[in-house]
Amino acid sequence: MTVMAERTDATEVTVEMFEIIARHVATGTEGAVRLEFIGGRIEEKRVPDGDHTSIFSWLLRRCMQSRPELDLAPEQGLKVERYREGRARPDAALVPAEHFAGQGEWAEPDGVLMTVEVTSHDRDTDRRDRKEKPAAYAAAGIPVYLLIDRDEGTVTVFTNPDAKSARYRDIHSALFGESVSIPEPVGIVLDTEKLKDYMR
Repeated sequence: MTVMAERTDATEVTVEMFEIIARHVATGTEGAVRLEFIGGRIEEKRVPDGDHTSIFSWLLRRCMQSRPELDLAPEQGLKVERYREGRARPDAALVPAEHFAGQGEWAEPDGVLMTVEVTSHDRDTDRRDRKEKPAAYAAAGIPVYLLIDRDEGTVTVFTNPDAKSARYRDIHSALFGESVSIPEPVGIVLDTEKLKDYMR
């Protein structure tokens, strides 16, 4: 199922309208469908498969070993883009422990050290994870965006966000199997050899 609402002059979807729709859909499907609002479009967030979940678990263990004072929170909704006009559910957000305590479904991005996306095998991955998400996270000033790309077999680290231009100034990609250094404020080095097991 693909849910899209393009911005038009006749029927512009506002953030408030999106939040009502997203809440209604999640309630009606017992949480099986999650929606995002990026670039003026409502989009369905694909339910993760087993490899996707295993990659999250692998990254969670690495983060806990290197930075036990931080939480890697799965699918916490964030207010992103310029003026917090978008709504995204990154696969994970690295934050100080208990950072999201007391916050609602859509948290402010302030204090988020890194967002993480793991690509899904669908036709929207290129536009969503490789183009729209980096722009949205950079515009929100999130210091690091980590893209684990199962289609390309790469790990890409986006850093040095420029909120005004909605882009990250520094982008470094490595093949699965190579060592990846994620700079401060994250300060983690990942041995990505294990990720080869999750390529299909």
